[in-house]
Parts: sequence; C-alpha cells; structure tokens
Amino acid sequence: MTREQYILATQQNNLPRAENAQLYPVGIYGWRKRCLYFFVLLLLVTMIVNLAMTIWILKVMNFTVDGMGNLRVTKKGIRLEGISEFLLPLYVKEIHSRKDSPLVLQSDRNVTVNARNHMGQLTGQLTVGTEGAVFGHSVETPHIRAEPSQDLRLESPTRSLIMEAPRGVQVSAAAGDFKATCRKELHLQSTEGEIFLNADKIRLGNLPTGSFSSSSPSSSSSRQTVYELCVCPNGKLYLSPAGVGSTCQSSSNICLWS
Repeated sequence: MTREQYILATQQNNLPRAENAQLYPVGIYGWRKRCLYFFVLLLLVTMIVNLAMTIWILKVMNFTVDGMGNLRVTKKGIRLEGISEFLLPLYVKEIHSRKDSPLVLQSDRNVTVNARNHMGQLTGQLTVGTEGAVFGHSVETPHIRAEPSQDLRLESPTRSLIMEAPRGVQVSAAAGDFKATCRKELHLQSTEGEIFLNADKIRLGNLPTGSFSSSSPSSSSSRQTVYELCVCPNGKLYLSPAGVGSTCQSSSNICLWS
C-alpha cells in the first residue's frame, strides 16, 4: 500500500457518520401516478375513436383513389354517376348521359335553362313547370310531340305564336281532332297559293242570318230550314233564307253593318 492510499483510507475512517439518515425515493408515486395513467389511457381511447371514425367516414363516403362516391376524377374531367343534388349553381360545358340511357333533371319546382352570349346577355330560356314548357325566345326543333294519351298544347298567353318553315308547316291529328281557338280573329292567308279544305262535311257555325220579306204566305208561316250562303264584298259570310231564286240581295243589310 502506498502512502497516498494509506492517507486516503485513514481519512475515510475518521469522517463522522450521520445517524438516522433519511432516504428520499426518486419517481412519481401516489395520486400523481394514477392521474398520469388516467391521461395516458384517455389519450389512447381518443386515438382509437378517431381512427374508427376516420375509417367509418371513408367507408360511408366511398373514398377511393379515383374519387368519392359517385364522383370520379378522370383524365377528361369529372364523371358523376347516379342521383345527385346541387345546392348551388353548376357551370359546365357539356352534360350528357351514358349510351342508351336518358338524361333526367328533376326539381321540386321549375327547371330553368338559360343561354347567354359572351357578354352575359340572355339569348334563350327554357322553363319547365307544372303547366308545361315555357320558352323565352324562339325555338328551333324538328319534332314536337306529347306523351302517349296526352294532349299537345301550344300557347302564348300575352304575345303571338308564330310557326315558320321554308318548306311548309304540317299539323296533323291521326286519331283525334285538331282545334284552333283565338279570342279575336283567326287569319288564314296564302300569298301565292290557295287555301284547300278537304272534308266530307264543312260546317260554319254562328253565322249571322239575314231576313227578307216574301210575298208567299205559305213560306212565311212555315219554319225556315234551308238557307243560302252569301258573301259580302269585304268577304264576310252570312246566311239568307232560301227561296225560289237567290235572296242574297234582299238580305244584304248584313253587309252594311260589317
């Protein structure tokens, strides 16, 4: 043993020893430990719930690498399949259905389709409601028809209704009647041709009837059943009681008040 080691060992033996020394444990004990475990458990439960909710949302919304639900993102744009509801305006360049499938637009009220030019001005409008289709401007179509067992009605409530075609306009009713009704006057005009009425019976109702005095007492006492169709110089038609000869001149007072 060297001198330095002897001196060091002697000094350690001579140091005073503390009696009843208190030992302090190192760590978290008691209620602090229980609170820590509780918070760790609560964090774990929250993470599990968030993970489960995320998986449920992905499952319900049908999220895939191509899109969400019926919405698919393709190279050409967005493809939407099935029934969809839009709460805000939809601006698209083209809408078309799948091959051999109809395109259906449904609304609780009216369906309005507007066409605008590059300046934003309205150039055409189509409104489909409970009373039918309302067109704001002119309509160009090769065919207009009603549903089976339904009537087809073309109406302009406040303005005029014009049908034009360079090669003619044909209106036919193969299994029913054709009616044209107006409030004031109905004009049939042909600038270069003729108006041809072809039917087994042609009836003109509510024509005014003229009267004339006859010298034969038997004719005045019997009921008149036969009339003569007369025409005024302005084209107005009226009826005159038929006689042995023409009675149009005798009952021409109708033309004076026309």
